[in-house]
Amino acid sequence: MSILPNLPVLLPGWYPPSREHWELISFAWQFFPLFTAAQWLTNFYPQGKTSIDSRFNLPGKWAWCFMEVPGMLTVLYCMLTIPSTIGLSSPQELPWGNWAMAIVYTIHYIYRAILSPLLLNPSMSPIHPFVFISAFVWQVINGISIGGWLAGYGPTTVHDWAGRLYWMEIGLVIWGWSFLGNVFHDDDLREIRRSALRRQQKKAKEEGKPIEGVNKLYMMPKNGLFHYVLYPHYFCEWLEWGGFWMVGGLGCVPARTFLLNEIATMLPRALQGRRWYVEKFGKERVGNRKAVIPGLL
Repeated sequence: MSILPNLPVLLPGWYPPSREHWELISFAWQFFPLFTAAQWLTNFYPQGKTSIDSRFNLPGKWAWCFMEVPGMLTVLYCMLTIPSTIGLSSPQELPWGNWAMAIVYTIHYIYRAILSPLLLNPSMSPIHPFVFISAFVWQVINGISIGGWLAGYGPTTVHDWAGRLYWMEIGLVIWGWSFLGNVFHDDDLREIRRSALRRQQKKAKEEGKPIEGVNKLYMMPKNGLFHYVLYPHYFCEWLEWGGFWMVGGLGCVPARTFLLNEIATMLPRALQGRRWYVEKFGKERVGNRKAVIPGLL
């Protein structure tokens, strides 16, 4: 008996995608880095440290959630719709390797899109609609690319995964430790605001003064890889998706595209961020820390 349902098709041919449309989207998605060239030419990025005052700004926590969660939902939706269109009686017929990749992808985005903004972060800067729309579209396209491959346009039997067990195990280990590294360094940034908020609350209680808030509070983080780079959470995330690609194999184009697209859009952001740290805290305090790759960049 099937536990997993076959969900209805929402947009025939596109959501979920037919094989022809999936191949077109996956091929075109490989050229996304060309569009990130603009990031190297400007420091304009109305989110986080470099958010701007605008009447159109969206609340940071909820905007982050709604712009990040579509990728995870799209992958799961593809997993529950495409199998029936290719002759499988149930999504459960997909090989365990497919589901392993879908599960780790989902775990990452449960943390990144739901737990992190809504439960863990003390505060988040507002997000401009331009960033929100761009990230939303990015997630949907990436979800279609990965979801289509996992849902039946890639491997469909255990024989497609034959002989790759050790590579898959190594990839999952890399993914797991890198995910923990990502969470650790995220939490180090969160602790800056949590500790500041605790101090404000204590002062407010003792002196009767109002709490100022920590929405735009920034300090130099110190722990873990922050000794060497300013964006270790970016670096750990790249390692995560490198492990993810290893699980899928060198021929898993959507996983490779995902990794390269993340680097293409996050690398200029990290370099811009290092310049921001230098301007705010000075060269001496930043010291020899690189932006994102220890000892290199």
